Amino acid sequence: MVDIKERTVGSIVSENLLIAPILDKYGIDYCCKGSRKLVDVCRLQQLDVEKLTIEISEVKEKPVKGGHDYDEWPIDLLADYIEKTHHRFAQKAIPEIVRKLEKITNVHGKAHPELNNILKLFKESAIALSNHMKKEEFILFPYIKKMVNEGKSSSDEIPDFSTLSNPIFNMMEEHVTEGERFHEIEKLTKHYTVPPDGCNSYRLSMEMLKEFDEDLHLHIHLENNILFPKAMRLE
Repeated sequence: MVDIKERTVGSIVSENLLIAPILDKYGIDYCCKGSRKLVDVCRLQQLDVEKLTIEISEVKEKPVKGGHDYDEWPIDLLADYIEKTHHRFAQKAIPEIVRKLEKITNVHGKAHPELNNILKLFKESAIALSNHMKKEEFILFPYIKKMVNEGKSSSDEIPDFSTLSNPIFNMMEEHVTEGERFHEIEKLTKHYTVPPDGCNSYRLSMEMLKEFDEDLHLHIHLENNILFPKAMRLE
């Protein structure tokens, strides 16, 4: 068995989602940068790898109550779940968050000028994510489902697919961009903290942003660390 320190952080979380909050606590990115080994991440971020390994081991064997073992799902089912759960959540939440951010920026923008940057970043993310999800829903996911159900389809059925790794690499690059964008939003909001003069709309805006960020983390994790690697192995 491979020493947990030598395993990638993405694969560790794929085995049990209860480990995700531990890595979050130490600021370890297991979704966009899930391909890094735990020992290398600890060295880079100057963390005690032995202490972290013990914390992970304490929850590693615990079942995820009420949760899903996504790593055991067929990939066509996982693709469908991502689309119907995470894509639909994002599509519904985006216009609501934009409206809330515009409102509090108009009211609190002078006292909190960082709101202008937060609004700008979220709008950029909204456009990018909407285009990203369309490419997955209309091109990549149908190809993966067809590959599962009928075997690998001929390359001329989906243009520009010399190999599945090409669109997957593009999707993962876009994941990195959005991960970095939300990292900047998190910094600007001081981890989604409401200032003393913040109104109820301000509080709701921060709560919605935080929920969106957390959902995006799981969304990207499911694709980068489970769906995409399995699809490429199947191909």
